[in-house]
Amino acid sequence: MTDDLNDLKAMMDAATPRPDLARRAENIALAQKNFADLQGSAQAARPTAVTGPKGLWTGVKTMLSTITTKGGLTATTALVACGFLIMTPQGQDLLRPPSSPQITVTEFNRAIVPPEAVSGSATVAAPREDTFASQPQDIATAPAVDLTPNLNTADRSRVTAKSLPQVTADADILQQQAAEIAEGMTQGQAMAATTMQTSRVAPTLNDEQAMPRLAPERVVVAPPPQADDAMVSPAPSTESFANIAASPLKITAEEPVSTFSIDVDTASYALVRSSLSRGELPPREAVRIEEMINYFPYDYPTPDAGEAPFRPTVTTFQTPWNANTQLVHIALQGRSPEMTARPPLNLVFLIDTSGSMDDPAKLPLLKQSFRLMLDQLRPQDQVAIVEYAGSAGQVLAPTNASERTTILQALQSLGAGGATNGQGGLEQAYAVADTMAEAGEVSRIILATDGDFNVGIDNPDALKDFIADRRETGTYLSVLGFGRGNLDDATMQALAQNGNGTAAYIDTLSEAQKVLVDQLSGALFPIAGDVKVQVEFNPAQIAEYRLIGYETRGLRREEFNNDAVDAGELGAGHAVTAIYEVTPVGSPAQLSDPLRYAPSTVAETSDELGFLKLRYKAPGEDVSQLLKTPITGNGAPGTEANFAAAIAGFGQLLRGDDHLGDWGYADAITLAAANRGEDTFGYRTEAVQLMRLAESLSRAE
Repeated sequence: MTDDLNDLKAMMDAATPRPDLARRAENIALAQKNFADLQGSAQAARPTAVTGPKGLWTGVKTMLSTITTKGGLTATTALVACGFLIMTPQGQDLLRPPSSPQITVTEFNRAIVPPEAVSGSATVAAPREDTFASQPQDIATAPAVDLTPNLNTADRSRVTAKSLPQVTADADILQQQAAEIAEGMTQGQAMAATTMQTSRVAPTLNDEQAMPRLAPERVVVAPPPQADDAMVSPAPSTESFANIAASPLKITAEEPVSTFSIDVDTASYALVRSSLSRGELPPREAVRIEEMINYFPYDYPTPDAGEAPFRPTVTTFQTPWNANTQLVHIALQGRSPEMTARPPLNLVFLIDTSGSMDDPAKLPLLKQSFRLMLDQLRPQDQVAIVEYAGSAGQVLAPTNASERTTILQALQSLGAGGATNGQGGLEQAYAVADTMAEAGEVSRIILATDGDFNVGIDNPDALKDFIADRRETGTYLSVLGFGRGNLDDATMQALAQNGNGTAAYIDTLSEAQKVLVDQLSGALFPIAGDVKVQVEFNPAQIAEYRLIGYETRGLRREEFNNDAVDAGELGAGHAVTAIYEVTPVGSPAQLSDPLRYAPSTVAETSDELGFLKLRYKAPGEDVSQLLKTPITGNGAPGTEANFAAAIAGFGQLLRGDDHLGDWGYADAITLAAANRGEDTFGYRTEAVQLMRLAESLSRAE
């Protein structure tokens, strides 16, 4: 067997030829030669007269000398510049394919319709998120986005829902439509989208929609070029405030009597807080010092049983900002009757639903505020709701407060839009209040507005007469202000002061809690009407004096005894504070020189600094009653008087008054912080923080 295998192997070896090593070497050499030949040019290099490193520049020079036209020169220069740009990192970015960036709804709106050219009610159905997502959106559930937030009245009439084109599925046509919209705007206002690419566009929408909604997988919109000074700025403020110049210094020998109406409004303090919280000092005309002082609850002595509905307390002490003058601190504390025995209450919520109320700090906050108030009402109390915009209408007929769900549903159904027919709203509210009035019950209208009346009566003086004719019915009007920017404080003050009500400003839900819950009884149930204050200073003791605040509440001397003259109301449990700064005779702080021919008469009671008289009417009565008390120099300021003085100084600093000398915010902070007292609700602690904030903002100016 083995022999057979060996024979077979030998036969196979004999049949296989031996390798030709010489032929193999020739084949390898030929392959290497062919590879080397293919690496070079088949043609030999053309001879040139210029060689070396200067050849490139010589060629460029020859090209430039050959091109004789400016156009040709520009073209070649541009080509060279593009070459250099592509070599840079920025140029490399240009060559990369675009990714899938997101575009915000605001950017898309601005690309289609210029923000300075449009605003108003036109809307675009937008995706649920703030930016376009890559997934398609459900058109039926997409929220409306305001396409034209800055449209003025003239442009709004030119941009309507039906005037805007529909989206097609072609991106080029969409871009062309955007340009056509821009061309329809005022010259110089249009901004067209410079780049728009989309891989999918949602179906076109009907004519009633102001702008088509895209549901793209990818949308690229390049923002239009703008000048540095063309930044979008907020709408200019149109606020107006009911205030005048600070009360002047009076010379006692020439004008010894000072007369004014009490003021329990608190709107000014809340406005000051709103401004400081936004990082700006308040407008000086917005600062009414008496409203700042009277914002806080005070622990003044209360009247005893059988006495007048309020007790006056007078304290005289050294002025914190001037050692040579004194403060005369006058405090009135109202009685707090048992509220369980109060009469039924008829409330008409008069709510401004005009377009200016379409702001989170206005109508939405208003609804939340009234919800808090409903919990304070008793089942037998009644509530009605009247709204006004371009016209007025009753939203809720008089309904028992126990039907809370019905009232809340009517309240929640309110929406903002249209003009502001304040006069029509007031007329409707008074008409509804008349139908609710019953003997022995209390009727109140609570107006909630930003004060922007632009239809009907819009002048504060005309509103005074309009409201004065209706307060005789026994229905009082209180005003709650909401929002900033177009707040008409002057109108609000005119309404409240002449409607026998109060004015407050609601900037937070906490403030709504204070006004509509904690102090509801004082706002709705008066214990004394037409309360007037008159102070006669003794010229033998007091050379000069000035009333701090109450500029808008001044009365003539003869109006004190005239019961036909309206004045402020004092609510249950309310406290009222008034402060005079007086200069004693012979003090180095006296600013006026004595008259050469002054009368020589001297008050017999020379130890009295002055004499305080108060007039008020009991609820439902037409004849006033008189209270009198002397003002002496004896007294030590307690916590309440010192804190009131600190707030008075704070208000004067905000107004820039020139009676404080070197006394500044740090002094006000020290005085207020040391006299915060019990401060159950933290109002005084908040005031100290506002003083610190005002100090910082004043340094930044």
